[in-house]
Amino acid sequence: MRRQGTLRVRTQDKGAPLGDLFGIFFEDLNHAADGGLYAELVQNRSFEFDPVDHPDYHALTAWEIVERGQGRANLTVEDERPLNPRNIHYAAIDIVSEGDGVGLANRGFNTGIPARQGERYRFSVYARRDASFEEPVRIAIERGDGTVLGETIIRVDSSEWKRYEADIVANATDNGGKLTIVTKGTGKLYLDMVSLFPAKTFRDRPNGLREDIASLLAGLKPKFMRFPGGCLVHDGSLDPDDRDSMYRWKNTIGDVAQRPARRNNWRYNQTLGLGYYELFQFCEDIGAKPIPILPAGYDPHHKRIVPIEELGPWIGDALDLIEFANGGASTEWGRIRAELGHPEPFGLEYIGIGNEEVGAPFFERYEYFHRAIKEKHPEIKIINSSGPFAAGGEYERGWKSARDNRSDLVDEHYYQTPEWFLAHAGRYDGFKADDPKVFLGEYASWGNTYYNALAEAAFMTGLERNAHAVALACYAPLLCNADYVNWKPDLIWFDNHQAFGTANYYVQQLFMHHQGDRLLPIEASGFEAAKPLREATPIRGTIALGTEGSSVHYSSIRLVNNATGETLEYPDVSLDQSGAGKKQIFELGAADGDDYTLHLRARKDGGGPRGFNLYFGWKDDRNHLNWEIGGWQNQDSIIHSFIDGRGSVLTQSLFEVENGVGYDLTLRISGRSVQASIDGTLMAETEDKIPLIEPLYYTASVEEATGDTIVKVVNVRDESELAAMVLESWPGKGPVTVEAHILSGYRPDEANSFEEPARIAPKTKTLTFDGPSFDYEFPNHSVTVLRIRG
Repeated sequence: MRRQGTLRVRTQDKGAPLGDLFGIFFEDLNHAADGGLYAELVQNRSFEFDPVDHPDYHALTAWEIVERGQGRANLTVEDERPLNPRNIHYAAIDIVSEGDGVGLANRGFNTGIPARQGERYRFSVYARRDASFEEPVRIAIERGDGTVLGETIIRVDSSEWKRYEADIVANATDNGGKLTIVTKGTGKLYLDMVSLFPAKTFRDRPNGLREDIASLLAGLKPKFMRFPGGCLVHDGSLDPDDRDSMYRWKNTIGDVAQRPARRNNWRYNQTLGLGYYELFQFCEDIGAKPIPILPAGYDPHHKRIVPIEELGPWIGDALDLIEFANGGASTEWGRIRAELGHPEPFGLEYIGIGNEEVGAPFFERYEYFHRAIKEKHPEIKIINSSGPFAAGGEYERGWKSARDNRSDLVDEHYYQTPEWFLAHAGRYDGFKADDPKVFLGEYASWGNTYYNALAEAAFMTGLERNAHAVALACYAPLLCNADYVNWKPDLIWFDNHQAFGTANYYVQQLFMHHQGDRLLPIEASGFEAAKPLREATPIRGTIALGTEGSSVHYSSIRLVNNATGETLEYPDVSLDQSGAGKKQIFELGAADGDDYTLHLRARKDGGGPRGFNLYFGWKDDRNHLNWEIGGWQNQDSIIHSFIDGRGSVLTQSLFEVENGVGYDLTLRISGRSVQASIDGTLMAETEDKIPLIEPLYYTASVEEATGDTIVKVVNVRDESELAAMVLESWPGKGPVTVEAHILSGYRPDEANSFEEPARIAPKTKTLTFDGPSFDYEFPNHSVTVLRIRG
């Protein structure tokens, strides 16, 4: 235990309001909607899967033919007489020989259709047949060996499309079942929109949400929910009727059978069954303010751009969405909302235009959206974008746009190492109160261990402490289906029958449950000084040149020691990884000085989209820095720092490498500072900071409804810290009660899992002290919330 310091809270000196600070972000990646939060158990229910979604997909993905006894049938997918023009494919079962029954079966998601003993499941289907109208159609949930877990019967009594419903009660528990649909007779049976939902959904809503996942989200008590993304907002065709269109909210409301299937840019199909109405409704159910994000007619992934003169319908979509959310039942879109079952407005306060956008075309278009929305709805807070990185040219372009347009908020995104978060815990200390507010719309450290959660908690105290500048923040991504992983880390993991919150989840929960309403000043004194996480030496190590999937040539290579003037020259280097998609690295040698510059000329001769890689501070493949020029989709110039295989983007700017063009590259390393230039133009200037670990990270607030003083304290160090807690101007007399919520006692590498879902979770204890000054020991590696009341 270190020497005792003091944490002093001025309990009557109320500061900036905390408002809607901590919330959540929902994006349909990692099968977060279909196969996840959306409770539908049938995969490919409308036979609309297509190679445009994923190269392995086809109209019968997740389906198989069923032929029992001597039964024989032909299973095809047709489109001659569709259910509706937006859902044109359907299954046709041509009964060749009825035997003991023929039909089809659906494998569901993950290990199959989950059934739980005693639970009720609601089956529905659109069907028609051309003969044998009195012949029953048997619907069952079955094990792989054919054992029936529950069944029901319908009769398809029409040659026209008709919706049929029935309930199934499970007689046993099994997480690997199939949904089977079997009939006898003659002719053809046609099926579309085959659906199976648990009868018990969150709030018992039809077309509802999976109760366990939704309950975990509700259990966070978020102030807001941002949706529907993420990159899927703007990645796609400009035509709303295209299968691979951008996410257009009007396609996601109304009868689910009328909603068009959509290519999800995370390489799967999106039914849109969980659409804007359901998302607004879920926000209302859990007390979270909705924050919808809309495209601005620009796809930075594929350079699709709506001409300025054709932006009208896109701006109209934004205005119509506000009317859908807030308009009275007499308005066009308010009436549609009321007809869907919600006559009262949803109370929309925020709207975002664009998602982590880069490039001039977006910011040119943003102005038109901003102006139109403010003219008609000045009460709505508009969120601008600052790209996917924490610093650099596009980040600054976004902030300039926000200041020029007087945006209410700026959406910042970054995924970094835990060490980066610790090094930047004071990132927002210098931000101004009269600037647009920060919306930290996506952030996470790389991992779901306890160490990641600790680093994020330390960083979150800085978010809260700077509530004058930071208005909103949400960890991302939110959900991950363990068998369909596009991205990790994630806040909540699940499969087809269970879900758990990570250590990161419980940190977020502590901050949301105990946010408070206004900041209180809190000051530390008497603690030891901050100490570097590791020795703060200059960036030294091997210099190397590389490429990834391209053919490149490096020439005129020289390394200059700026302190001594010593120059090392190297022969030309040619690397050819065209089409291989793998890194190739050529080591030049060590750079041992404190201030040195690498000069070279680089030319790309062909191959994949990526350009050049200059590695420095190289220790091994998991620990180094690099300058990537012509990075992701040949768009970026990025300085990366890698620690234990996890990367941080220190700064980014746009840059495209042209084949056959020579570029003069200059990379200067001075101490831990980095400067990078292309053809004499400065592209990057940054610092790879070594974290200075404070004895404690802390913040304080007051909750107006209860009068509680809330103190949050994070101890990242290996030893506990004893603090004298002093509550200045405490209004009461006599004893104080301290309700302590604590995460502690875990190794940094520990994590929750399906086997141990609550291995890491907060514990609560109640303490009583004689007065408003008392000693409290904060354990090593801990997150502590103290709720103090008289």
